[in-house]
Amino acid sequence: MIWNEEIETMPLENLKNLQSERLVNLVHYVYEHSPFYRQKLDETGVSPSDIRGIEDITKLPFTTKLDLRDHYPFGLFSLPRREAVEIHVSSGTTGNPTVVGYTRDDLKLWSEVMARSLCCAGAKPGDLLQNAFGYGLFTGGLGFHYGALAMGLTVIPCSAGQTKRQLKIMQDFKPDILSCTPSYCLYMADEAKEMGLDTRQGSWRIGIFGAEPWSTSMQKEIEEIWNMTATDIYGMSEIIGPGVAQECTYKQGLHLFSDVFYPEVIDPDSDKPVPEGQDGELVITTLTKQAIPLLRYRTRDVVNMTTQPCPCGRTSPRTSKIKGRTDDMIVVRGVNVFPSQIEGVLLGIEGTHPHYQLVIDRQAHKLDEVEILVEVDEKIFSDEMKQMRMLEQKIKKEIEGVLSIGVTVKLVEPKTIQRSEGKASRVVDKRVL
Repeated sequence: MIWNEEIETMPLENLKNLQSERLVNLVHYVYEHSPFYRQKLDETGVSPSDIRGIEDITKLPFTTKLDLRDHYPFGLFSLPRREAVEIHVSSGTTGNPTVVGYTRDDLKLWSEVMARSLCCAGAKPGDLLQNAFGYGLFTGGLGFHYGALAMGLTVIPCSAGQTKRQLKIMQDFKPDILSCTPSYCLYMADEAKEMGLDTRQGSWRIGIFGAEPWSTSMQKEIEEIWNMTATDIYGMSEIIGPGVAQECTYKQGLHLFSDVFYPEVIDPDSDKPVPEGQDGELVITTLTKQAIPLLRYRTRDVVNMTTQPCPCGRTSPRTSKIKGRTDDMIVVRGVNVFPSQIEGVLLGIEGTHPHYQLVIDRQAHKLDEVEILVEVDEKIFSDEMKQMRMLEQKIKKEIEGVLSIGVTVKLVEPKTIQRSEGKASRVVDKRVL
């Protein structure tokens, strides 16, 4: 089954014509409604009349996450704030977070692409969805919720956490579909075994997992443990939330809904397009959004892309799983973490040095664990143990307040953390994805 067959199986030439029409309309729209883009286009010498089709997209300037932060909270809105009906906030670095807004039509668009994603993964109207993505300022929970309602699914809005309760719901309600992060799915498997449950007798037929990088090997492991079909979903708050791209049941890449999110893959150094199939940075233009449309948004995610036909019949381009990042962001338990967030906290605490290291690990089927090594003044180690514990707790509390995830803090003596002549090695990621 295909949710929107006319669009999702559209011949590529027709798709290109639709993308061209929408890009031309978009550029005129942002020039008229967005002071930010009007200034940006004027500075680059591009007029809306210069954009006549999708092939002209490379004439347009890039947009970055920094642009959203620098114009916090509503500076990138193309409509007055009062016309937005919903606002979400994503985690940020030490500066401002990223704010995204939705008009009623934007919410309809989000519902549409999420319905397409659910259908792409194998969902059917009437299926029961156990939604274990977080509700609230994070876009994951509500994105799945809206799409499920649009497609005719029944939703159990579990949100994240309360694992034993999640497993009881699985036992009692027998839902067909589970949505959460892949690491949480494996964590649930361990909890199930401790409760004496046979995971292969679980009710979930389909799993839709995202919000963090995960490998094909982890995908196969989840399928084996839970006796389900596990599929990958991609999205980001700045674009719309989840629902930008989705793996179909053939699992030959993620279908990117390019009639509304136009993708490019570029060389992050030269900013030039790379040949089809070659790795590069994913850049997305939101062709139909109203509240915060984005021109050529640099996702910093490294992927490759193909336009070859898929056995499922969808003609949209497909991306690989995320292969890396072009910046220093890492994803821990679905939360974006930047080393600079740690640095910002430490600079404000007396007795600490600007030398630190994040050690991230994931034991089999457990959630990510984050240990932060912090160099402190020599005199700290001559203080009473109680004073050291107080400092550890202070650092832990402030870092957790910024990151919104639990961490372990370990104080170490000066010059304990290895130095580098080049870029400081701030992150040791031991996870086997």
